[in-house]
Amino acid sequence: MNIQELKAIAENMKPADLSLYYPQGDSAAFWSEAGSSEVLQASLSEIRAEARRLEGQPIPLLTYSLFTLFRQTGSRLEYERPYFERRRRLNTYVFLSLLEPENAAALEQLTDILWAICDEYTWCVPAHLPEKHEAAEINRHIDLFSAETGFTLSECLLLVGERLPLLLRSRIRSEVENRIFRPFLAHGPYFWETSTHNWAAVCAGSVGAAALLLVKDRDMLAEILLKTESSMNYYLQGFGADGACQEGLGYWNYGFGYFTYYSDLLRARSGGRLDWFKQEKVAQIARFQQQCFIDGSYVANFSDTVPRVRIHMGLSHYLADVYPDVLRPPSALRAPFTEDHCSRFAPALRNLIWTRTGEENESWEAGSSYLPDAAWLVSRHVSGAGAFGFAAKGGHNDEPHNHNDLGQFILSGRGEIFAADLGSGEYTADYFGAGRYGYDCNGSQGHSVPIIDGQYQGAGREFRATVLHASAAQAKDELTLELARAYPVAGLQTLVRSLVWHKEELPRLELTDTYRYDGAPVSWTERFVTWRRPELTGTGRLLLPGAEGHGVQVTYDSQIVRPEITAHMYQDHYGQGTVWHTLDFQVLQPGAEGVLVFTFEFM
Repeated sequence: MNIQELKAIAENMKPADLSLYYPQGDSAAFWSEAGSSEVLQASLSEIRAEARRLEGQPIPLLTYSLFTLFRQTGSRLEYERPYFERRRRLNTYVFLSLLEPENAAALEQLTDILWAICDEYTWCVPAHLPEKHEAAEINRHIDLFSAETGFTLSECLLLVGERLPLLLRSRIRSEVENRIFRPFLAHGPYFWETSTHNWAAVCAGSVGAAALLLVKDRDMLAEILLKTESSMNYYLQGFGADGACQEGLGYWNYGFGYFTYYSDLLRARSGGRLDWFKQEKVAQIARFQQQCFIDGSYVANFSDTVPRVRIHMGLSHYLADVYPDVLRPPSALRAPFTEDHCSRFAPALRNLIWTRTGEENESWEAGSSYLPDAAWLVSRHVSGAGAFGFAAKGGHNDEPHNHNDLGQFILSGRGEIFAADLGSGEYTADYFGAGRYGYDCNGSQGHSVPIIDGQYQGAGREFRATVLHASAAQAKDELTLELARAYPVAGLQTLVRSLVWHKEELPRLELTDTYRYDGAPVSWTERFVTWRRPELTGTGRLLLPGAEGHGVQVTYDSQIVRPEITAHMYQDHYGQGTVWHTLDFQVLQPGAEGVLVFTFEFM
């Protein structure tokens, strides 16, 4: 679309009113029915419980000391905790005011937190600002959270409407225009406008969605949409035809969620003339969630994703309504209202207004998928013994939110993880800086891949895996990778990793690493990562213990390798110290050629 076409569409857009959110635009009817809706009761109870927790608590301060701490220490949590607590407070009192329109105290709390957010020095978080910036130009900067805040306030203004005081409504419009719309048009392009990852969808999608709700001027709206539509194209370029999100399911929820929220408003206001959902790639991306789960709430958590992911039911049900082959997830996987530590308003709202009644699945059905563009193999296996999961990956070491993890695999069974991916650690300055791969969760030292001559995998697109064979079939799944180019080791000529997942009553994984070396390596370590404390049970056998006598037996050739078990600690995504273990098999006499075989069998 060019600017003239967009101006013509903007001229004839449907009104930005409550019909964008509710059937027939009837807010009162929706919230009255929500109060007695069985499917929403858990969410509404959580909102009311949060209101009780907040009762009597002051709005958290965002002090100068907190704001400047990131530049001094690289730590983000001290400022971001009260920042996101403010957003949680806003969400809670918006929903309580809608649920209980007679609740004057809730409305008063809402007006106070809205005013406080309008007062913030910047809606950006310090980690996303230049090290040196001028206070007079602070509003030039737009990051994920400032864009989200602009979108949030725009929705609050529409949803609560004239119950908000005139002065506050006027100030919200002014702040969003000065902090979001005008900088977007006058001070771009921003780096994220051409990013091929979640920043493009979240930032541009939030700006575009806010404009669809607030901007009255046809020309200004068209100019904003021209830029946001371009960014959405860039965002989609980050996906292959398989629809896999290499950033992981957490960032699919985030980036594709905001892509969907924006696209929904755009389609509604344009009367279907602008409709991203008609694209086949978008349909394929929508199917990614159901392919990612391996066992209960556990997912293939490659890259910066936590091991267990809860479902945004509103987003999931919306996509299932748009695409018949998108599965409605098990209701037990619903994300609670307080689950999002960033307290994002857009998904929280849509978990209420988009969640549908209807028949729910108790669990995901069995299924295996090979995603060729991402080089991921993901499997859910269900037998009389329970549910089991397996995932493995190839790719390269310059992916979004990259980990050096070529050949990495995950094993789960009966709701427990045995071969683990640590996922995302605590975000700090160094985590996204020069020290990134010193963090165990990011470097290959924290993944189930070999260590060759003491060398870990290299970082960069040139360090890559080649897929030699991949298949997802009824009886077994297979992935065979050439990994020699993953390592900065001159003598390594070939390293082929074969992973065969036998989907039997009690499944087993056969892992074979076959290598050829110019000369002989000084050392060769086969590393496996687990949350469990491995237990030696006999010659050539050890156990990864599980609950109720279950577990995974690992067998190996004790004439070739010797196991070493070591406990480690890392800071997880929420800043909590977390214990994990390495199971290292040291090759006793590494030669010019080697074949190393391990079997992981569920018990």
